[in-house]
Amino acid sequence: MTQLSVRIDSLDGTTETDIPIDKLVVAGWTGRQKEAMEHHIAELEALGIKRPAATPMFYLLSASRLTQSDTMEVIGDGSSGEAEFVLLGTPEGLLVGIGSDHTDREAETVGVTLSKQMCDKPVGGTFWRFDDLRDHWDQIIIRSFATIDGARVLYQEGTIAGMLAPQSLIAEYEHDAIAPGTAMFCGTLPAIGGIRGSSDFTCELEDPVLNRKITCHYAIKTLEVRG
Repeated sequence: MTQLSVRIDSLDGTTETDIPIDKLVVAGWTGRQKEAMEHHIAELEALGIKRPAATPMFYLLSASRLTQSDTMEVIGDGSSGEAEFVLLGTPEGLLVGIGSDHTDREAETVGVTLSKQMCDKPVGGTFWRFDDLRDHWDQIIIRSFATIDGARVLYQEGTIAGMLAPQSLIAEYEHDAIAPGTAMFCGTLPAIGGIRGSSDFTCELEDPVLNRKITCHYAIKTLEVRG
């Protein structure tokens, strides 16, 4: 089990609370549009990663991999971040945040669950209530920036209209609702220019209707591979 310290920004005001998480789920292959999902599958195939057996897929990871640290340590230079919206199940309802499904791409050629378990999963400190977003969900924008060879570049950008909506994703996984204490990462967009590593990674979720934005940023420290 792990605990997230979160700020909840809602139409009714702002609250701060600690939320215990005992289950971490990473959903993959969550695209609504077959062509866009095929593009991402092809990106990974180019790296030697096999096609998924089914879509969507739900990978179960240790909840202790969730982190709110601003620094991540990884082994070697074969990992990269992915901006994803994150769902949190709570007794008071569903929350939406932003995080990165940072993944070891070299290990992914051996096994997807293995590769995802090898890296921490950073998540931002601010969440929104899903009920405040429900009526304009498809207008929400997700994007990421990565520092590559010393230059900060736009790495991903688009609306989340291309991914399964929370209700559909939850129905595929757990019927009607995510149980309190569950965090779910919910899929990503293709990388602009292809998947590659970086020295830091920033991801954000923008609500153009309510004119607000939440972010998650972390630096990446590479540990030398020996033996």
